[in-house]
Amino acid sequence: MNTLVLNASYEPLAVVSVRRAIILILTEKAVVEHADTEKLIRSATRELPTPLVVRLLRFVRVPYRRKVPWSRGGVLERDARRCAYCAGRANSIDHIVPTSRGGAQRSWLNTVAACVSCNQRKADRTPSEAGMSLLIEPFEPKAHRALVLALGVTVAAELPDWLIASTA
Repeated sequence: MNTLVLNASYEPLAVVSVRRAIILILTEKAVVEHADTEKLIRSATRELPTPLVVRLLRFVRVPYRRKVPWSRGGVLERDARRCAYCAGRANSIDHIVPTSRGGAQRSWLNTVAACVSCNQRKADRTPSEAGMSLLIEPFEPKAHRALVLALGVTVAAELPDWLIASTA
């Protein structure tokens, strides 16, 4: 499980482990903004709900992020782990224009989540050549939205509405 870290200005900064988030809270560098009260973390002297979102108490200046770095996991999260061809459960990625035919290897716009059977059926062809159509349009996620997606689909549903609306 991971925790979203917000800057003092409520801007999403990073996704860290729950352990790191607890350390930030205990060292009084951050406060809990949203927590899972059903999952408790216990020590010999304390009991804390599992933090889902923490906010730093001091503003941290970060350089401007132009692009979200491409990753296989990022493509799967962007597409909600659904196959772009059949809407089934996706566990691999597919290059829309195959790399052997000049398609970009690590591009948000050339990759989609795909199930193994659709990926094998498409093989080394474009979707039109394989007689397949894309159910979704690939896009490059914004940096803030990518951080929320990195928490996982089930956790993102548990986040407060104000956070989801600010990253959409």
